[in-house]
Formats: sequence, C-alpha cells, structure tokens
Amino acid sequence: MTASTRSAVLSLYTRVFRIARAWQAQTGVMSDTETERRYIVQEARSLFRQNQQLTDQESIKRCIEECEARIEIGLHYRNPYPRAMYLPPMGLATQRGRRLRAQQRLRKQAKPIYLQSHDDT
Repeated sequence: MTASTRSAVLSLYTRVFRIARAWQAQTGVMSDTETERRYIVQEARSLFRQNQQLTDQESIKRCIEECEARIEIGLHYRNPYPRAMYLPPMGLATQRGRRLRAQQRLRKQAKPIYLQSHDDT
C-alpha cells in the first residue's frame, strides 16, 4: 500500500467515526440514534478489518469508492443502512444452465458500488 493510499484509508476511517459520533436519527428518538451509531461503528470496523489484508491497488481503490459512496448516501438520506438493490429483469426465474449463469452475471453487474462488500442473498 502506498503512502497516499494509506492516508486516504485512514482519513476515511476517522471520518466514519466522526460521523458516527455526531449522528442523529431521523426520528429524533435517542434509542434509535444509539442503535444507528452502534451500527455505523460496527459496520465500519468489520469492513475495514475484512479488507485489511488487501494489497492490490485496484481492489483498494474500489473499497475506497464504496466507502465514500456509502458515506454520501447515508448523509444524504439520513439513513446509515444500505439501500435496497433491485434485480434486473428475469432475475427471479429458476432456470438452469446458460440462462442461470447469465442471470447471475447480470445480478453481479447490476450490484451498485455501495453494496459491493455485502454477500449475495
């Protein structure tokens, strides 16, 4: 990891924790605020630890872009949880063979950047 990449990752890490410290739930209820703050901190810690061993510059860049996108979406909508992902057409068909592989490829391509770290459900 280069020095500039390392500083970018560390600044994102501290930015997430600053956002969590100042986070206010949209409902205004203190218990919701605490729950959302805990979620932000827990999600950040788990994702940063999960990606701690990355050495490929391209994958690190994608993770940084995902983090920035999730921060911006969370601040804009005042919701720390990931937004829903909509399936492409024919996404729920139960076919086999080539069509199933094509649908799986379409799902992977349709996955937005802010959900790249989440497992497929």
